[in-house]
Amino acid sequence: MDNPVLALLSSRRSVKPDLLGDPGPGPEEIETILAIASRVPDHKKLAPWRFIVLEGDARVQLGEVVAQACVAAEKEPPSEVRLSMERKRFLRAPVVIAVVSRTKPHPAAPEWEQVLSAGAACLNLCLAANALGYGTSWLTEWIAYDKRVGAALGLADGERIAGFIYIGTATGRLEERERPALSDIVTHWRG
Repeated sequence: MDNPVLALLSSRRSVKPDLLGDPGPGPEEIETILAIASRVPDHKKLAPWRFIVLEGDARVQLGEVVAQACVAAEKEPPSEVRLSMERKRFLRAPVVIAVVSRTKPHPAAPEWEQVLSAGAACLNLCLAANALGYGTSWLTEWIAYDKRVGAALGLADGERIAGFIYIGTATGRLEERERPALSDIVTHWRG
């Protein structure tokens, strides 16, 4: 494919977080990634999203919060294996960026449009990192919905995690997965 943008879009895929290693993006690259992530459809210029960058020791500290949230959320005490996994959750990639969806009341910008804009910011973030040569994984997992984790991240009332974007260098071979046939998902309305 001669067009590099189309080549990137037609070949991009998610990389499992466990296959994302060093190096991750540096400060200038992160700034570029976030600037591109914010260039999405945003009806009425509400910026219905924001970003929380997790790197270095901050990932360890948030892992402790996640382990404590796991203990509080489970009916039975979680095993040490489970708690160890939860503590290391954000260490699966060198950089993790939380995308926070934050809708604002506006008569001309329905909540649904604002939520979609946050999703578009997640995808643009992934695409920007991919264009820089990094692998990405957009996940929510249970932690995105846990109030304790949200409080630790400083989420305000009405804010939600749209995704945790894990970013790093792919350390393993990526297998292509089956994609839907266009004939199964496309119709042409003829009136």
